[in-house]
Amino acid sequence: MVRADAGARPLVGVRLVPALLVCLAAPAFFVLLTPWLGWILLAAGVGTAALLDRGGGGGEVVSVGSTLESSTQVGVARTPSLTRDLSLIAIGMLIVSVIPLKAELDDAAMVRFTLALGGAVLVPYLVSRFVYRDHAIRFPWRGGGRWTLWQWAWLVAVLVLGWLILPFYFITSGVYENWPVVDTPDLIARLFVGVGAVGIWDELFFICTCFALLRRHFADATANVLQAIVFVSFLWELGYRAWGPVLTIPFALLQAVIFLRTKSLAYVVTVHLLFDAVVFGVLVHAHNPGLLDAVFLVPAP
Repeated sequence: MVRADAGARPLVGVRLVPALLVCLAAPAFFVLLTPWLGWILLAAGVGTAALLDRGGGGGEVVSVGSTLESSTQVGVARTPSLTRDLSLIAIGMLIVSVIPLKAELDDAAMVRFTLALGGAVLVPYLVSRFVYRDHAIRFPWRGGGRWTLWQWAWLVAVLVLGWLILPFYFITSGVYENWPVVDTPDLIARLFVGVGAVGIWDELFFICTCFALLRRHFADATANVLQAIVFVSFLWELGYRAWGPVLTIPFALLQAVIFLRTKSLAYVVTVHLLFDAVVFGVLVHAHNPGLLDAVFLVPAP
């Protein structure tokens, strides 16, 4: 079989413009809280991608034969559609943007989060699978095989780093107040479920959806920066404000790198859940002075 060289995924290029426009809709929605600006950016990004796709050529020619001259063409493997892939990211962001992301623990808020965040993962997957008829979005739960020594070591490191950094961040900046007071067993249990569920969703949407779609068109580094824009913007509205991006930007970038290295959704979810377990402990500590003072180095306010 002879296959024409499709070329490497670019670090930059004209096709980066629509992708950047779509990803910049995230800070419009979740940081500036300006929905109309987000809609304009999404429309401009997907529309620009459609114009570029129309003039972009047909894809790879696949042939059989002993030589290129004597071969017979048997089909065309089309290059991924930037328009379609950006539209899937846009759909997910639009669904998330319909609800306020302020952390709340009442029944109505938990239903809102479940429907919106669940829909933001499920709808793009279904559109990709059954409307566009491709497998652009996948969830490789154990794609990387058995965990190695460095993977187990990193899990320990995540717990230690979280224990050292997160209490200082949440308490000294006052951002713990962006989460509701949890001073009863029921509220503490709801916080535990909510923090864990959002952490799992982060990896399903930002890594397995946004990052996976973007890296079909761009070099890994470029796709990583683009998904981090969306990831960090979401976390900002969720409550990671003040100097939170100093923590969330490296975390978002590193999660994508780990996913590339391990090819395992199970592993990046485990990393995230361990980090969020410390977040949960710090929030309980901050809202209940004296309860966990022996655990953390920074006293509760």
